[in-house]
Amino acid sequence: MSSSVQLSTSSTRWDARLWGVLLTVSVVVGLDALDVSMVAVALPSIQAELGLSTGALQWIISAYVLGYGGLLLLGGRTADLLGRRRVFLVAVAVFALASLLGGLVDDGALLIATRFIKGLAAAFTAPAALSIITTTFHEGPARNRAISIFAVFGASGYSAGLVFSGLLTQVGWRWTFLLPVPIALAALAAAIKLIPSYQPQTGGGYDFPGAITGAAGSLLLVFAVVEAPEIGWAAPRTLISFALALALLVTFVFIEKRSKHPLLRLGILRSGPLARANLGGATFFGAYIGFQFVVMLYLQTVLGWSALQTALGFLPAALIVAFGSPRIEPLIDRLGTPRTILAGVVAHVIGYALFLRIDESSSYAGSVLPSMILLGIGFMLAFSSLNIQATNGISDDEQGLAGGLLNTSIQVGGAIGLAVVTAVLTGNAGGATGPAALLNGLAPALTVVTGIAVISVLVALSGVIGLRKAEARSAVAEPEFAAAE
Repeated sequence: MSSSVQLSTSSTRWDARLWGVLLTVSVVVGLDALDVSMVAVALPSIQAELGLSTGALQWIISAYVLGYGGLLLLGGRTADLLGRRRVFLVAVAVFALASLLGGLVDDGALLIATRFIKGLAAAFTAPAALSIITTTFHEGPARNRAISIFAVFGASGYSAGLVFSGLLTQVGWRWTFLLPVPIALAALAAAIKLIPSYQPQTGGGYDFPGAITGAAGSLLLVFAVVEAPEIGWAAPRTLISFALALALLVTFVFIEKRSKHPLLRLGILRSGPLARANLGGATFFGAYIGFQFVVMLYLQTVLGWSALQTALGFLPAALIVAFGSPRIEPLIDRLGTPRTILAGVVAHVIGYALFLRIDESSSYAGSVLPSMILLGIGFMLAFSSLNIQATNGISDDEQGLAGGLLNTSIQVGGAIGLAVVTAVLTGNAGGATGPAALLNGLAPALTVVTGIAVISVLVALSGVIGLRKAEARSAVAEPEFAAAE
């Protein structure tokens, strides 16, 4: 008997309770993604009202990423040990409270603190939500379909946040903080009613040394990556931060090898599909976040678009993801996750390469839209497949850990990709911020984005090669088994 309470999903027709569980956790994860981007367009208004410096303003975004990316692994394992329903409910409540406080405070430091708390809460909701799905729906077509729907909210949440922020900022920047409150409270009420109780892993202890060193190392790594473009990659503080983060993470590995009840069972990393999903997710999102940053600057600074026009420019990709992801499950079942991931990352590489043609007179329809369509197709194919591949074959009592690992890879990969692309862009722009300077840095930055995406293609290709070898071995073994009978 599984340690979880798994509702019946053997039928292709799901009852209202199953739909309720799926939509509730999906809405919360979509809210996490939406919150990452929704504040971005409001930053100038926040700066003007609160009198923040540019460095302080950056931390309104970075504080969220720091809490989210730095504590995901701890959040995933906590869900396994303490019960994913309990962790999910508490984290959603904290997220709602921090959102409310963020919309009310008048001090920049307090605003940054609420953003860190929201990121921390998201670090616990995201892996708990994924593990609720993977332990509620049986592995196979039912789970693949559920994760495909789940992926709609996660993948389109960021783009939806851009659109909402463009609209809400015209009313007042505080609404970008207050909008998530009623949504989170409604999701919390639904979760209390719909999500079944799970029996957490029992008979084990708690790996406090591992939790402390792992969380501290992850937080410091993300902190160093976020700060590096501002203070310099070779600055003493940056180098010391990276060295300390490395020392903490090495210590974490030694602790996990010797712990009777490790926070991260290192053996889980021996799973080839899981390892490829994590590395592929890191490079896939590292390229995408860097690309999105560059394109937002291009549309606003070079083409002179408004914040709302810029947000709507990304809408075609979001619509493809929203309408395509729920229908992608039959294709994943037929081709397998390695092939659909490869197709998705190849679509992104082509989209990035096409964008290298742009200049100050490029049109949206001829130069930008083709890349947006390819981005939407790539997300539709790869995002669901990465989530499925990272959790298939993992026991129920480690589903939170697997989800935490994948989301950590995505967040850290995105942070590193954005930091590297920002450094290349500003370095080639010579520190200037005008349209001409931006165009000078655009091609080098997009080249780096494309290079990161090519790495994700190589990772995905290794998975396809491995799948073909496995299929060939299976084809040879079947006749031998039949002859033996």
